[in-house]
This record gives sequence, C-alpha cells and structure tokens, in this order.
Amino acid sequence: MLDRRTFTRLLAATALAGVTAPAIVAPAFAQGAAPGTARGTYVIRNGAVITVDKAGVLPRADILVRDGRIEAVGPDLAATGAETIDATDMIVMPGFVDTHYHMWSAVGRNFVGDGFGYFAAKNATSKLFEPADFYNSVMLGLVELANAGVTTVHNWSHNTRTAAHADAELRAHRESMLRALYSHGQVDQMPRNELIDFASIDRVQRDYFAKGAAFDGLVTYGVNLRGGSQSEEAVYHQEMEIARKRGLWIAIHAGQTPPNRVFAEDYEKRGWLGPKLLICHYLPASDADAQAMARTGTPLSFATHSEFRLGRAGDPRDALLRMRRHNVLISLSFDANSIAPPNMFETMRFTWNMGIPWRGTPTEKLPEVTFREVIEMATLNGAKALGLGDVTGSITVGKRADIILIRGNDINIAPVADIEASVVQSAMPSNVDTVLVDGRIVKRGGRLVAYDVDKVVREAKASALRIRTAAGGRLAPAGR
Repeated sequence: MLDRRTFTRLLAATALAGVTAPAIVAPAFAQGAAPGTARGTYVIRNGAVITVDKAGVLPRADILVRDGRIEAVGPDLAATGAETIDATDMIVMPGFVDTHYHMWSAVGRNFVGDGFGYFAAKNATSKLFEPADFYNSVMLGLVELANAGVTTVHNWSHNTRTAAHADAELRAHRESMLRALYSHGQVDQMPRNELIDFASIDRVQRDYFAKGAAFDGLVTYGVNLRGGSQSEEAVYHQEMEIARKRGLWIAIHAGQTPPNRVFAEDYEKRGWLGPKLLICHYLPASDADAQAMARTGTPLSFATHSEFRLGRAGDPRDALLRMRRHNVLISLSFDANSIAPPNMFETMRFTWNMGIPWRGTPTEKLPEVTFREVIEMATLNGAKALGLGDVTGSITVGKRADIILIRGNDINIAPVADIEASVVQSAMPSNVDTVLVDGRIVKRGGRLVAYDVDKVVREAKASALRIRTAAGGRLAPAGR
C-alpha cells in the first residue's frame, strides 16, 4: 500500500480538468483488415532525397509510389495518373524505425516525478491497467509516433496481462496503420521461477499471425523474454528454447548495470545468436561479446536516453563505440516515454553528439560517429533489426512506401545546407509535413489526417486518471 502522506507532488490538475475516471469495461477485440485510409498513386516531386541506400543523397529527385510500393526514384519522373505531392524545399527520407518501445505504459509518461522514477511508477501501476487502458495507451503512442515521422515500431509488450490485453494492443495496431513488430511478453512482476504464458503466445500467433503477418502485412510477431535479470537462469533458458522451437523473433533486455548477465559468447555456442535475436541495452558487454554478435549478425537496440539515465555500467559512449568498432548492427530506440521522448530527431542528435572518442580510453583513436551513420541507425538498421530490411528503411525501388517529408523552410531548420546534417542537427517532429506508411497518407500539411486525435487524447487522459486514482499515493489526482 502506498503511503498517501509521503507523496505531495501531484500531476497538473488542469491537464485533466473535466475528466471523470470511467468504469473500464474490457471490449471484444477482433482481427480485421487495416482501416479504410486508402493507398493512392503519388509522385513526390522535387525533394532533396536521403535514400539510405547506395544512391546516397539526391539533391533533387522524384519518387513514384503505386499501390504502397516505391516504383521509381529519379529526376523528372513520368507519372501519368498520379497525384502530385510537392516536396519543393523539403527533405524526403524513409520513415524512422524504433526498435524498442514499451507502449502499454505510454499513458503513464508523466506518472514519474523527482525521486519517483520509471521503475517506481511502473511497479505502482502495472497491475492496474485494464485491456481498454492498453488500447488507449498503445493508440496514443502510435499516433504520436506517426506525427513524429516514425513509421515502424517494435512494441515490446512486457506486461501482457491477459488475452484481452493482447487483443487490445493488436486492435490499436490495426487501427493505427503503422508498421510494427509486436513482441508478446510476461506479466510485469511475475515470479522469477514461473514460465511466461506460452499458451497465450500460441493463441495470438494462431489467431492473428498464422500467415506470418497481420493487418494487411503491417504487423509481424515475436516474443520478449525476461532474461537473467528478471527470471531464474533455468527458467530463462527453458523459455528461450520454447520460443526458438516456435520460430519466433526474440528480444531480450541485457544489462544497463553490472554485472553482465548476458554472455554472447555462450549464447553463440548454444546457437541462440543470430538475426532473429534482438538484444537491447547491453552496456556491460565485453569486446568478445560484441565480436560474437557481429559474427552471427545479432542486432543491438541502443536506447540512447535510457542508457544515460539508467545505465550504471560506465559511460554509454564506450558501449556504443565498442559495438560500432566490432561492426555490430546498431539501431536506435526510445525504451519508455517516461524515460525518453518518442522523438527520433532528438535521439539521433543525442547519439551523434555522444558518438565521439575521448582521450585516455580505448576509444581514443576511433573515428567519430557521422550524421549518415545515425540516420542509418534510425532507419535501415532498425528495419534490419526487426527482420524488415527488405521491406522498409530506405528509399529503394521495390520497397514499401514508408516515407516522410520534412519542411526545410521552417524557422528552426532553414537555411538547409548539408542535407543529412540538417535532419540530425536541426529538425524536429514539428517540421514533419507529410507521412506515408505503406503508401497511405497519415499526415499531410503538418496535420494528422488518419486519426481522431481529440478522441485519442481524451481516452488516454481518462485511462491515466483512472489508473492514478486506483494507485493512490503520489499518483492520486488533486483533490483525491
């Protein structure tokens, strides 16, 4: 029981004025096709294109999109019957890919406070989320991502409480139209000696992913495992073998603090490493661990803000540069939105600024991380890490049309000179003019056009208020 007398800081009451905590009733969520926002035939004209492929940066080019596919890239394309999207004075690039986001807790972004951080807030509330809260939270997170130019996300669901909770998350994915890997996980704070519920995992795989992907191919499926930090070693190893036998994509949290509990050399001997295992954080990794990951093509998700906020394994710069030195595939992620904003521009900027060698350390003679590298980490590397490298992550003929347009004449980014530097150093979500996901326009002219944003915010606020009220203590709304 939280002691109400010890908690005096309240979340802003004005933000929730007029909102009444609802009685949440778990609705029935059924699989269906993606909603009715249609794919069109578009030609994006006269943009400065960052392709993130061998073509590099094209100072002026067009992109032809037909039936959700990139059909042609080049100057002055013939495009009979295509609607023109004018990209003059804009930067055009692939949508961002976030490889690690605990979306079920997105409505709790501001549950934290001084001396009451992510883990305290999560532990106080995780058992209180009803299925409808999961839907409201994931929908809030997905729409925010779309607004910020993130077109693909790894929903790392590490509090999958019931079948209805999983269905609620998947309903949000179906309605959002973003591309995603949905990784089914444990119930938060479950006993260390219990296996996660593979019967529930099997049910979701059977009901939604029997053909490999759901919702018109936009969402794929995997599992996240607790690892040695949250489960007994024998249980963790059993879970790994069960998941591997099912052919699932697997994600694990490695440590941000010593001691190292993930031994990549040992994993390699067990046959666990490879492109279908995504390791997140992994600050205590040794050079030998990094080399094993590189040999086997095992990707890393580097949650830059989180590594600094929660990392206790030395300077995260060392971990990043060591992984890079050994040619590990590095992608970027947000972790949770109470730790870091779901803002890939800020994440790239932070990663670029930290990616420098410093004197008196093993990094001293390594090259600096470049603008091009962090853009690759935020796009193509992320797609590869989620098994989607042939689908998205670059402006390449034949790939799906996950494309964003960034205004270059806005006050915070003009005048554009080096195109890649402008994206990393100056751009913000407010500069994102247009977003296409699989050839569907979800944002245009700086405005989200595929969602009822007021409804998404209203329902997220209602869930947050209900959870805070139920939690009491420091989380209790004003006047309660």
